[in-house]
Parts: sequence; C-alpha cells; structure tokens
Amino acid sequence: MVSREQKRAAMYKKLQLLRSITNSHAHDKASIILDASNYIKELKKRVEKLNQDVSTAASFTSQNFPTIRVEEQENHFLIKVFTARNCHGLLVFILQAFEELGLEVLQARVSTSDSFLLEAIATRKHTIHALAISLTQEHAQINTEIARKETKEADDHIDAQVVKQVVLRGIQKWIEVSEHE
Repeated sequence: MVSREQKRAAMYKKLQLLRSITNSHAHDKASIILDASNYIKELKKRVEKLNQDVSTAASFTSQNFPTIRVEEQENHFLIKVFTARNCHGLLVFILQAFEELGLEVLQARVSTSDSFLLEAIATRKHTIHALAISLTQEHAQINTEIARKETKEADDHIDAQVVKQVVLRGIQKWIEVSEHE
C-alpha cells in the first residue's frame, strides 16, 4: 500500500512540475492551480489567434495569392507581381521591400483597378551612381565597363531569388497589416 507520505510527495512533485510549466511563482496549492488555469486560458487565446491567422492565410488560395516573377537582366531586375484581386496598399509594402534591399525603381507600371499588377525594372542604387559618374568622365565607354564589372561583383550576392524573397516578405507584411484593419 502506498503511504500517505508517498501520496503527499507525489502530489508535491506534480504541483512543482505544474508550477514550472506555467512559470508560476506561487507556493501554495490553490495559487499554483489558479496560475495554471490562467495559463491555460492564455494558451486558448493563442490557439484562437493562430487559427484566425491560418484561416486568413487559407483565404489566400493559389489564385488569390500574388504571382511573383523576377528576371535578372544585365544590371537590373524585371519584377512582375500579379493577383486577380485588388490589394489596396500592397504597392507601398513592395516598394518598402525594394528600399530595404537597396533597389531603386527605374521604371514601373502599376494597375490596381480590379486586380493588382506591378511591372517594375529595378537596380541597385549604387549601380546607378557608379554609371552616372563614369559617363561624365572622358572615357565613358571604358569607365562604364569598369563600373559594370565592379557593381556586378558587388551585387553577386543579390540575385533574382533574393529579390523574390524580399517581395514575398513585403507581401507578408501587407497581409499582417491588412488582417488587423
């Protein structure tokens, strides 16, 4: 038979485990259980929030989620973003993503009537600066080639995949903000 002392020790051990799981600082049994109850309520709220996030993400089916295509060309990127629905405010988040990466938009065409379409040509900011400096010098053609080689070496770590990931990050930020509105 299990003695009363063993039952008490087992109960104490379980309460201490519960106390550590819930980060409770209470010492008496009732307070530990109350803290555990509050902890469970908080977990339920988190689960509810995550379920809302999942349902919002699920509402972006493959036909609603923007299609992103990035092509790397000589010293710039051709970026196309399309979705069949109008995404109010999405352009701002994509442009912020470009800015974070240090891309400058040379040319863009945007349509936001019934759908969202962005076609942009972008390049690294220092690429434009280097080319402008070289064009003002006496040997423009030679300096342009040197500048292109230097900027190509500096930009080797930025490829079409990196640009696509940055655009995706901008879209994800837009989704998070638009969920809260």
